[in-house]
Amino acid sequence: MRIVAAAGMNRRTWGNAGNASKWDRNGPHRGRLMLLLWIILSSSLCLMVEGQMKLSPETVQQWAVSFGKEIAALSARYSGAKLLQKKYKDVEAVVKIEEVDGEELVKKFAEEMEEMLGRKMKSVKRLVEAAEDADLYHEYNATLTFEYFNSMLINTVDEDRNPLSLGGEFALEENEHFNKLPVNTQLSNIQVPTNVYNRDPDILNGAYMSEALNDVFIDNFQKDPTLTWQYFGSAAGFFRLYPGIQWIPDENGVVTFDSRNRNWYIQAATSPKDVVIVVDVSGSMKGLRLTIAKHTINTILDTLGENDFVNIIAYSDYVRYVEPCFKGTLVQADLDNREHFKLLVDGLHVKGEGKVKNGMKESFKILNEAAALGQGSLCNQAIMLITDGAMEDFQSVFEEFNWPERRVRVFTYLIGREMTFAENVKWIACNNKGYYTHVSTLADVQENVMEYLHVLSRPMVINHDHDIIWTEAYMDSVLPTTKELFNSEAQSLLLMTSVAMPVFSKKKETLSHGILLGVVGTDVALKELMRLAPRYKLGVHGYGYLITNNGYILSHPDLRPLYKDGKILKPKPNYNSVDLAEVEWEDTEQKLRTAMVKGETGTLALDVRASVDKGRRVMFLKNDYFYTVINETPFSLGIVLTRGYGEYIFIGNVSVEEGLHDLLAPDLTIASEWTYCETDIDPAHRKLSQLQAVVRYLTGKEPDLECDVQLLQQTLFDAVVTAPMEAYWTALMLNTSGMDEGVETAFLGTRSGLMRFQRYAGIEKRVAKFFLTSVDMENMFTLDHFPVWYRRASEYPAGQFLYHMPRQETRAGRIVIATTAVTVTVGKKTAIAGAIGVQMTLDLIESKFWAIASQPNDTDCSNTDGICPLRCDSFDIACYVIDNNGFVLISKQRKDAGNFFGEIDGSVMTTLIRMGMFKRVSLFDYQAMCKMNLHSVSSARPLLSPFYGLASALKWFLSNFLLFLLEFNICGFWHTEHFADAKASFSVSSAHKKRGDLLQPCDTEYPSFVYEPSVKETNSIIKCGRCQKMFVVQQIPESNLLMLVVQADCDCSRQYPPITMEPEEVKYIASVKCDRMRSQKIRRRPESCHAYHAQENANDCGGASVISLSASLFLTCLSFSTLVS
Repeated sequence: MRIVAAAGMNRRTWGNAGNASKWDRNGPHRGRLMLLLWIILSSSLCLMVEGQMKLSPETVQQWAVSFGKEIAALSARYSGAKLLQKKYKDVEAVVKIEEVDGEELVKKFAEEMEEMLGRKMKSVKRLVEAAEDADLYHEYNATLTFEYFNSMLINTVDEDRNPLSLGGEFALEENEHFNKLPVNTQLSNIQVPTNVYNRDPDILNGAYMSEALNDVFIDNFQKDPTLTWQYFGSAAGFFRLYPGIQWIPDENGVVTFDSRNRNWYIQAATSPKDVVIVVDVSGSMKGLRLTIAKHTINTILDTLGENDFVNIIAYSDYVRYVEPCFKGTLVQADLDNREHFKLLVDGLHVKGEGKVKNGMKESFKILNEAAALGQGSLCNQAIMLITDGAMEDFQSVFEEFNWPERRVRVFTYLIGREMTFAENVKWIACNNKGYYTHVSTLADVQENVMEYLHVLSRPMVINHDHDIIWTEAYMDSVLPTTKELFNSEAQSLLLMTSVAMPVFSKKKETLSHGILLGVVGTDVALKELMRLAPRYKLGVHGYGYLITNNGYILSHPDLRPLYKDGKILKPKPNYNSVDLAEVEWEDTEQKLRTAMVKGETGTLALDVRASVDKGRRVMFLKNDYFYTVINETPFSLGIVLTRGYGEYIFIGNVSVEEGLHDLLAPDLTIASEWTYCETDIDPAHRKLSQLQAVVRYLTGKEPDLECDVQLLQQTLFDAVVTAPMEAYWTALMLNTSGMDEGVETAFLGTRSGLMRFQRYAGIEKRVAKFFLTSVDMENMFTLDHFPVWYRRASEYPAGQFLYHMPRQETRAGRIVIATTAVTVTVGKKTAIAGAIGVQMTLDLIESKFWAIASQPNDTDCSNTDGICPLRCDSFDIACYVIDNNGFVLISKQRKDAGNFFGEIDGSVMTTLIRMGMFKRVSLFDYQAMCKMNLHSVSSARPLLSPFYGLASALKWFLSNFLLFLLEFNICGFWHTEHFADAKASFSVSSAHKKRGDLLQPCDTEYPSFVYEPSVKETNSIIKCGRCQKMFVVQQIPESNLLMLVVQADCDCSRQYPPITMEPEEVKYIASVKCDRMRSQKIRRRPESCHAYHAQENANDCGGASVISLSASLFLTCLSFSTLVS
């Protein structure tokens, strides 16, 4: 045999070489002769080794066939797949297969959504009418005393056990409909921010007047039991919420929630706007003034939404853009851009002399050009001037750019306690239909910024235009259960939208003042809206999604609004400004996005690369997109149907009695998140599970339940057809002597959300303790997706098992899941009925493999070309079983299981890719989070010395301490806590400097690898310097697995680094990045605009409040700030 001969020659050669030293003593000639002979022999040996086959492909093929038969038999036996396929085959004669009409389906869903949202709008209109009538007949009383229920003080007592003022007993009861929160559905109550005096006359009069809303809240909820929170946000600062709740302050005892900051309030109170913020960064703005100015800018940014446009200019001796890329233009004020601006504002520094004239000129040029080019909001235009004084002759600027029309409003914010230039700053605002405010402390910022919204709302109020607005998607972090929901539900379904309308004063004597009383609204959970596009009608890979008029995602199964910061899930900075083009990124020409944003109805076909299993695996699908607009809203709906199984739906009929009998089997469950019956309308039904509700409806105990008849019929049919599986599995389990140890669970799922499963092993023996439990959401039917094993099985032929090992982070343990699809065929149409499978321990599969992958020592090697006997347990042989995406199931190194093979052996994986056996597929993630490059974000001055760091800390402490004293003396104790909120806004930069691992939104590219099934087997030799490595790959029949045998005594890691699946950030060159940031995507503007009214009284343009303070305190603060700066 050649291998033996070569080994013998090898020994003799080294033997001769070993005696060379003795022969060298006999003469140099003989030594040189022997050296030449050794070289020749070595060369001959290398040629022989290079030409020989050390590993036998035939042997590996025999192993693969044997192992394939073994695991296929194991999977088929314990899953019962053949029996289930036969049962569905038996009923093919009585079922109908219908083609899904996507165009009709999307229109039907949109009509149902329109009807649902219409009910919310009617509820809000009733609240508006009630609030305006209540105000009309209410006489303002400056000395009014009124005890209202303050949500912070209810059910609390003082030291003497007496109820607190504005508190008292307020009945609360846990309610399923309101996320199991304790609520009072008979009363609303009032929340007042910590920085607003809860007995202010405006608050008391507003609370008294708005008591009239209680009856309307209750009536609305009775008419539409699907309503959630209803509320009235007052312009005075209080927030009336129904149902009433106990409001929990933060750990500092502070409530910073102010309804006037919420998007629903701001969007309802004003029309879309273009805003240029002009900030003075001259030398006089140093220290605390700059801190207040930055906080003012951030607060203004927080009042903008995705229908608004913005830019920020800083001026001193010259004008500069905070973001140079945005020079001369306006950008959409979405969350992403607002957060970007905040980071840049944080790095502003002061220097030079302030020349406001240049800053104002540049601002007018931006706004004029945007209007001329049809860019921006094409509605309100405003300049926000933030300065500590204006000394120049600036009147000529307004004469040139803004008078006499005064189309651009100018709002001025005088920063600091110095009043020398107050008249100049006020003159600018009053002569340009704006408003002047004096911002002397951080606590003043919030209230003063909000004034501009009331000015912009005047034309709308005077004209009495009640525009209904819908907000973008948002995640309400106020309610206490939200953080729990982060960990329990599909991320995209945590979001909500709000519908809101403004409330005006109808009193004739104040008409020209355009008094906005506040905004009423209600929330709509997007989860409830998406229930109207049920998953069972869309197929295994199908889904529905919603976008706004700006092209941003409202709901989409691939939207991921949360990211992990350590162990905590947090909302991403840009979670509600994710564009449709960033999720459906295969639509490179953005045809789908353009059509949907324009509100069109149509269809589009796309070839897509869909990732599953958290992006580790890829599927190639042909998707048909159907879309239409939802009338009376800014939203558009789309649905996706996948060609193949997604094109058809089959319908079978059984009697209710027969189906109900099988539905009550103990091994059966239905998808708890799907809506088989509507349990949220009648409070008595809210504690029913979906299965309980279905049974009560079918037995006639609850005939008034609203149920999906088509889904119930499919569920009953599936229950009957799958019923024999219970007896089959039970018989196997009872035959304990014939059971393979390590088979843990058999399971099946059908397209109706029905699941059956049999636990072959008790909980104490099971490795996979969480598999198919409520915490194992990936493997269950949810509102968001079909189980991952179902989705993957559907892409393989029925009867062929697909094997995979769950990701390590799922804590599933060392297990293998084997699944196969079950289909129904009528004529030439085939529809998927479900999937069936078995979950086993990895130890069981490994034991089957190692028993096969070893030739005994007495093997007949006479006809074998290569190592014989070949054994996987040899130290110089490495054997693997990998799946079709390159993930290891079996390896001698147990830690390899579940990992990508390219990370274990880069040389073999590289060669397989080159040979075409595996294909690298690029995927993109436009919702990724990457480590922040602090140098690119902020130009903030570094800490140059220990003294500077200490001085900065002392400066911060003293400034805040002095402000605390000033606030205490001037405004009262309740204002002091507001620093908890204000401090957070300007301490961001120090946090950025301390932590280099902060994450920010980015784009990433990451690979996935796919086996090419046409290549059944291959082998090759890899040259690695002085050695070479041979490997043989063989497809394991009737599976998605490959057997890989590798020569392990040759290390190629230097020549072939590991291939990882780690995502790489897409780095854009500066010009490309700038173009992307500046690009104005197609959007549908809101239909209404209220920018002007002839009757507006613009004389109410603000005033300066005189503030007295201790001269010694002021001088101390000023001198210390000067010293440190």
